[in-house]
Amino acid sequence: MPPSLTDTPALSRRGLLKFSFGASAFLATVGLGASLSGCSASQPAGGLAVLRDSDLSFLRAVIPVLLDGAVAVEQIPAAASTTLQSLDDGLAHLSPSMLKLTRQLFDVLTLGVTRGPLTGVWGSWENADADGIRQFLTRWENSSLDLLQQGHSSLLQMVMMAWYSRPEAWAHCGYPGPPTV
Repeated sequence: MPPSLTDTPALSRRGLLKFSFGASAFLATVGLGASLSGCSASQPAGGLAVLRDSDLSFLRAVIPVLLDGAVAVEQIPAAASTTLQSLDDGLAHLSPSMLKLTRQLFDVLTLGVTRGPLTGVWGSWENADADGIRQFLTRWENSSLDLLQQGHSSLLQMVMMAWYSRPEAWAHCGYPGPPTV
């Protein structure tokens, strides 16, 4: 009689915990290595308070995909631009420790050595198509690794908060705006 799935050592709780720990250690090491080696510039891009040039290429590719359905197709470029500015403003108000974690997430997503294996996007973000980005987001959302699920959740929440904090987003969801006092 073949063993059941629960009897298979590779799928045991212990095996999953070992794999999760290894993946977490790998991501932390790569993020730390990138920041120590200077691979991730710590200087903000021109005209921005927090976001770096490497972050911008990633975010310019991902934001339009995340805003799909919340914005009319012809308005997506303008909405993505204003969302990027709102995101930068929001990140500028984070605590230093939260900003460090956010930068580590962006580093993992933009470094070539981690971007391909973790996202399935093997080329630069500028060349990624919308379907490839959707597949990456779906893979992270449904991942068995909590770290990837948390990364997806953080990314989604940051972008959605940046978009829905803008007055032009309010009409789409029926919000009349804050009351006048």
